[in-house]
Amino acid sequence: MTITTPVPSADTLRGLCEVHLPGDPGYDVARTPWNVAVDQRPAAVAVPRSVDEVVEVVRAAAASGLRVAPQSTGHGAGPLEGADLGDVVVVRLSALTGVTVDPDARTARVVGGTLWQDVIAATSRHGLTAPHGSAPDVAVAGYALSGGLSFYGRTHGLAANSIRAVEVVTADGSLVRADATTNADLFWAVRGGGGNFGVVVAIELDLLPYPDVYAGMLLWDRERAPEVVRAWAQWTREAPDSVTTSLRIMSFPPLPELPPFLSGRDLVVIDGAILEDDERADQLLARLRMYEPEMDTWGRIPAEALLAVHMDPPQPTPVVSDHSVLGVLTDDAIEALLGQVGPGRQSGLLLAELRHLGGAFARPAPHGGALSHLTGSYALFCIAVAPFPEAVAAGREAARRTVRALARWSQPSRVPTFTENREDASSMFDGEAWARLAHLRAHADPTRLFVANHQV
Repeated sequence: MTITTPVPSADTLRGLCEVHLPGDPGYDVARTPWNVAVDQRPAAVAVPRSVDEVVEVVRAAAASGLRVAPQSTGHGAGPLEGADLGDVVVVRLSALTGVTVDPDARTARVVGGTLWQDVIAATSRHGLTAPHGSAPDVAVAGYALSGGLSFYGRTHGLAANSIRAVEVVTADGSLVRADATTNADLFWAVRGGGGNFGVVVAIELDLLPYPDVYAGMLLWDRERAPEVVRAWAQWTREAPDSVTTSLRIMSFPPLPELPPFLSGRDLVVIDGAILEDDERADQLLARLRMYEPEMDTWGRIPAEALLAVHMDPPQPTPVVSDHSVLGVLTDDAIEALLGQVGPGRQSGLLLAELRHLGGAFARPAPHGGALSHLTGSYALFCIAVAPFPEAVAAGREAARRTVRALARWSQPSRVPTFTENREDASSMFDGEAWARLAHLRAHADPTRLFVANHQV
């Protein structure tokens, strides 16, 4: 006789806050993450508007035998694609937002699902900024709790190291504060372990003292890729820690909504920021400007404008991707990359990006959390657009093919915010940190109530 375990009912969540169940008119919209290629079908989507509502949802889910997946925008939802979420409540924090800046202490308290664009708008009024990512519509929590690569990173390290306190709804339904002296183990764990340890409803961040920054991009036609990629690789080997840049080889479809310099074109773009005065920054860029880019936007800009430099899509987009971390970018490695995405190649990718690591990214923070630094010299990130289901498999294969081509130069580690597929999360931490994370997870959440995109 076959014994089946009944699926817990999410009906018990009705009335606690805005809740969408399968079959409800708003369910499909509520369950869809920013990456609309990810088809997640949870038992319910709860949209709390207060911390009390978060507490009530977590308690009710636990009492009903349901699990809880914290999400804000869902930028990192890719690893949940295809997972059995029939007993999972997605707690979407997009309606729980707010930021308070203390300019004297140079800190900001960021609530729930607040986006980076709102944080930077608030901090810039005080001549301050924060180690945000390359897209304005990413939520602070998921990005920072997963490490966070910013264009300030080779000077200031991972964004997780700027977190000075968190407020978390834990597995027993308690709201707790964790910092260096209070609930110190939890504070260590969430800085890297993120949603494995609870629903983070507020983060206190250290801010950076930059009202403006020297930043921008250089752009060439892809025909120039062989010389530009080699020049950038050599330049990054010698660049000081004040320089954080990325190189992307990009292919755009001929869409009328794109600006003419992008629409229908294959390009090479180098962008980022240089934390130097203008004269020194110009000296550093001179070696790249020798290659006469057709567009050069580098210059002194308000710190808030750095959010737009990387030209990330301004609205939800269906994409698939793959990723690896590379060591030294040798001549052979460059040839392997160009063999996939160089001139004349039909890679099937929107972009292949190399993000320069090293510097403070690579240095363990003295009082950091589970993820306080990254090994490797470059993060390779390959993205394909998947506007319809049949394009998903082809896009994934295109991304994997490029990653495989550089496997000889790759390392076993991964960058959590670049890992959009289900992977063994132990590859994102060193062995000692992983063992401690697993021990703390077992103690803090013995029933494995919480479902994170990268599971501990």
